[in-house]
Amino acid sequence: MKKSSFDWQMRVASPMNDAFKAELIKQGYSETFAELLWNRNIHTTEEFSQLLQANIDELHDPFLMHDMDKAVDRIQMAIMEGQAILVYGDYDADGITSTSIMLETLEMIGADVHYSLPNRFIHGYGPNTELFAEKINEGIQLIITVDNGVAGNEAIDFANSQGVDVIVTDHHELPPVLPDAYCIVHPRHPEGNYPFGELAGAGVAFKLATALLEEVPLEMLDLVTIGTVADLVSMTGENRNLVKLGLQAIKQTQRLGLLELLKVSGVDLQKVDETSIGFSLGPRLNAIGRLGDPNPAVELMTTFDEDVAHDLAGKLDQINNERKQIVQDTTAEATALVNPEDAVHLIAAEGWNPGVLGIVAGNILKQTGKPTIILSIDSKGVAKGSGRSIEALDLFGMLNTMRSEFTHFGGHAAAVGLTMPAENIPVLQKMMNEYIIKEAIDLSKGSTLLIDEALDFSEITLKFTEELKKLAPFGTDNPAPHFLVKGTVDFFKRIGSDQQHVKFSLQGADSQLDVIGFGFGAESEEIQQPETQFVGDLEINEWNGQKKVQFRLLDFASSGTQVIDRRAKHTWTQKIEDEKALYLAFKKPSQRLFTNELQRSIMLYDKEIDWSAYEQLIVLDCPNQKELLQEIVALGNFQRIYLFLYSPDEAYLNGLPKREQFAKLYQFFLKQPRVDIRYKLRNVSNYLRIPEKLLVFMIHVFSELKFVTINDGVLQMVDSPQNRAFEESKIYQERMSQIDSEEFLLMNDIQTIRNWLKG
Repeated sequence: MKKSSFDWQMRVASPMNDAFKAELIKQGYSETFAELLWNRNIHTTEEFSQLLQANIDELHDPFLMHDMDKAVDRIQMAIMEGQAILVYGDYDADGITSTSIMLETLEMIGADVHYSLPNRFIHGYGPNTELFAEKINEGIQLIITVDNGVAGNEAIDFANSQGVDVIVTDHHELPPVLPDAYCIVHPRHPEGNYPFGELAGAGVAFKLATALLEEVPLEMLDLVTIGTVADLVSMTGENRNLVKLGLQAIKQTQRLGLLELLKVSGVDLQKVDETSIGFSLGPRLNAIGRLGDPNPAVELMTTFDEDVAHDLAGKLDQINNERKQIVQDTTAEATALVNPEDAVHLIAAEGWNPGVLGIVAGNILKQTGKPTIILSIDSKGVAKGSGRSIEALDLFGMLNTMRSEFTHFGGHAAAVGLTMPAENIPVLQKMMNEYIIKEAIDLSKGSTLLIDEALDFSEITLKFTEELKKLAPFGTDNPAPHFLVKGTVDFFKRIGSDQQHVKFSLQGADSQLDVIGFGFGAESEEIQQPETQFVGDLEINEWNGQKKVQFRLLDFASSGTQVIDRRAKHTWTQKIEDEKALYLAFKKPSQRLFTNELQRSIMLYDKEIDWSAYEQLIVLDCPNQKELLQEIVALGNFQRIYLFLYSPDEAYLNGLPKREQFAKLYQFFLKQPRVDIRYKLRNVSNYLRIPEKLLVFMIHVFSELKFVTINDGVLQMVDSPQNRAFEESKIYQERMSQIDSEEFLLMNDIQTIRNWLKG
């Protein structure tokens, strides 16, 4: 069997109201889509109509937000007095777009405005005292922070001591002790009245821009959309409205930097959606802050110079490619350090780029299904990095009980950042393993994957897939619909530069469904097992004007024993890391094909083996009798069976010798009664034109029937041997059985063998 990587949960279905169904069908929608809406708690056509709307008039009044009036008054005073204003942002996509919104707004109303984003490697996250001091020395008289946290108490206290006010605008969790800022503009401030608390940093900046301009700045909807999507905030309420409006705005944008960024990302301007922002634009904006100075990204988003826009977009694309390579290399190095016995992976090494460790932790989490912390150790012995977790473990809650091991620590249940002395790493690993045991936390299920429906192939139509777009934009709290499908895998192939992706078809009763699976290349063999269920999203693949439904794979699982075909793959060297894996050989020579490490794990067949003690069976060679393999499978309870089925003698390939060949060899030995076969075997093979492996078999038969003797590699013809038939030889009989076994096990397709093993 193959367990799913996620914990599959079917969305609770309830009987649909007939009137609701009839009205949706009357409007031209499919019954399948109506059921989907109903199960997503959309129970009236009015609620559905509201979902489809994107209306500027429905945006909330920015002055309902805490301290908004105070922030506007202070900024207007700064402009009237000609004070220099600094917009201080963050180095991620949300911070970059927040800074760009604030910068453009203040320029529009005549402010003397400057901006600065901290370098994560020099200044770290949040307001930085040294950077504040530098800018104040340059003449800054008012600081506005955007998307930069609400905990920069020390830096803000310093600014206050220099007579510089700080306006904090943010959306992150509010700390127990708020900074002594001039004002704090935050949608969830307990003293505010804002009706929607889930805005991104860009959303809060957009609200301040609206308040300052006294109208909704439509030209900035593109920026707020990018920041909102990239920061993975809730895609409901006002965020959903902003993004729907913003996606329309992007398709009409005149923003030179955005147009160039779309171009280098390979995104069609008229097909921009939340997915292309999340997977193409967001990563390129994030990458520059992960590897160095993020400030050029703000220039890209705000420039009016075509050449500058072109050059900067190319720079961000190049940096993103570098980031991807660094992530790939670091993930490979970290994977090699994984200890499968640890409940939580704590992996550290010198020289890793701290800016990508969160991504690497996520990659290891996906590969292993276990919470993962990745740390980079610097020359001073300080380990710094990030952790990612699954729903079963509140990573922040666990590490919060171990604060004594850290010098800095923060985050939430699913993601943390921390700094600690490298010498504390072994202690922390031990503490985490013990915590999991003590708290009886089950880490085997993985994160929850909510499945909307199990679909028949008849329900998977182009019309239904188009209808699903009505629920977009998708994101946190409004996930894309996930579907469960079953079918037979066909036309399977691995694709991508490193064969890391898969493409195949699922065959139903009367139709087929194209499937694309990104990052599933390493699981190709398991995907092709029978009795497999697939979970994924429906999308439309358009090529040469033709539209076709495509299923984007998210996860899969199979029941019953998996039989994985590794025939003709005898150079395989990767050990299966499982203490319940049995490497089985029926013949000792088969061991020599594998690495020394694997050879030490190989067990020769013995009737006394306790087959029930193993979950995985790796069959290295062909048994003399094929029924023996069937018996072993029946006695065990294997989840996976890997079939290498190597034939050291190539019995089926070489077959049984003909009588003429036996006679030819016998006549040769009569003429050459003494032969050192250690050195002359190949010569004899060439002379008699008998394949070498077949010749060895024939000599063994002669020896068993006492036609010849062999001592120290020297073959001697026996004088006047007893006349016996070759069929009397036990070796000959075993050869016949071996040929039958190899013919069945090597020549049949894998599905035939699977069915046979099941009895």
